[in-house]
Amino acid sequence: MKIPEYMGSLAFGLKMGVILPGMDIVEEVIKALSCLNRDELLGDNDVVCITESVVARAQNNYITIDDITREIKEKLKLSAESKLAVVFPIVSRNRFSMILKGLARAVPRGKVIVQLSYPADEVGNRVIASDFVESLGKETITLADLGEYKFEHPVTGVDYINLYRDIIEEEGAQSDILLSNNPVKVLDYDPDGVIAADIHTRACTKLAITGHFKNCITLDQICTEGEAYSEWGLLGSNMSSGEKLKLAPREGDKVVKRLQSKVKQEFGLDVQVMIFGDGAYLDPTSGIYELADPRAAFAATEGLNCVREGFKYKYLADQCYHEEHKTAAEIEAFLSDSAKREMSQNCMEREGTTPRQMEDVVASLADLVSGSADAGTPVVVIKGFLG
Repeated sequence: MKIPEYMGSLAFGLKMGVILPGMDIVEEVIKALSCLNRDELLGDNDVVCITESVVARAQNNYITIDDITREIKEKLKLSAESKLAVVFPIVSRNRFSMILKGLARAVPRGKVIVQLSYPADEVGNRVIASDFVESLGKETITLADLGEYKFEHPVTGVDYINLYRDIIEEEGAQSDILLSNNPVKVLDYDPDGVIAADIHTRACTKLAITGHFKNCITLDQICTEGEAYSEWGLLGSNMSSGEKLKLAPREGDKVVKRLQSKVKQEFGLDVQVMIFGDGAYLDPTSGIYELADPRAAFAATEGLNCVREGFKYKYLADQCYHEEHKTAAEIEAFLSDSAKREMSQNCMEREGTTPRQMEDVVASLADLVSGSADAGTPVVVIKGFLG
């Protein structure tokens, strides 16, 4: 379908049946796209976006809590009596509670020390109220400092400090939870091994810790090989059924390239393809930054490896009208011509149009369109976005 001149970009979800382990995700997406092609709704320069969850499920990319336990014990050389420190995990039942269970299971007669950042984790989930922190006047806050104080997450209603303590103790280990924004503070607790459990700041956190203590790894160094694995390790994993976790997709680059080639072969069309995760969206109401995956796009074809930029049309329109007294028709002609001209990045015409990575913008759009609840649209098609 060629978008009419009077329309801009379009993005819509594509409904598919349930995707199960062992299915060929490329063939399943081709079946869905064939309906679009039949109805002349698929065209050159479209972007086909697939949510990471169905790709990983088709790959049967699942691990168990015991898999995490075995690997942690081996990589950090832990015994049942060891002390394991976990620094800056996000507070999330879906993203981290199962991982924490596997970590605690590695030291059933030892201790797990969890250091949380405050007042929120790195993606904006509140851990403690800012005014309470100020009333304490301390850089490091312990459970003793909290006393009877409890803080429930404003969205989920969960008290994550107590939840994480309970998870640890259910596995037989002792727990110690502290709040501090200094990553090396946990070393005061004399751990035998440390996991830098943050997502986007993990390299800096690990660097700070290993400057004083070498036995430290990050979540993306766990579950990177075997029958089920991901290049991202445990980053991007989600709670599944029972004691299973679904990892992020593996070898996503191969998947997107194969689908791109298959679309060309089947329909004669040149499209771009992406596997998307969380969109890079900061919710202005809750303050939560939705990007709990290591990146917005787990894989994308080459045509999305670019920067999206443009001209400040409203500035140009105002300039033409107020300063140059152009008519509406003259302004339209000028705007059309401006889109074809080369301009420097710091010119006024580009003022306020911050260049952004195309794959981040597209992934965020796809995530918002697809949703994470019951929309049943794991594939999103975007038209008119690449020109």
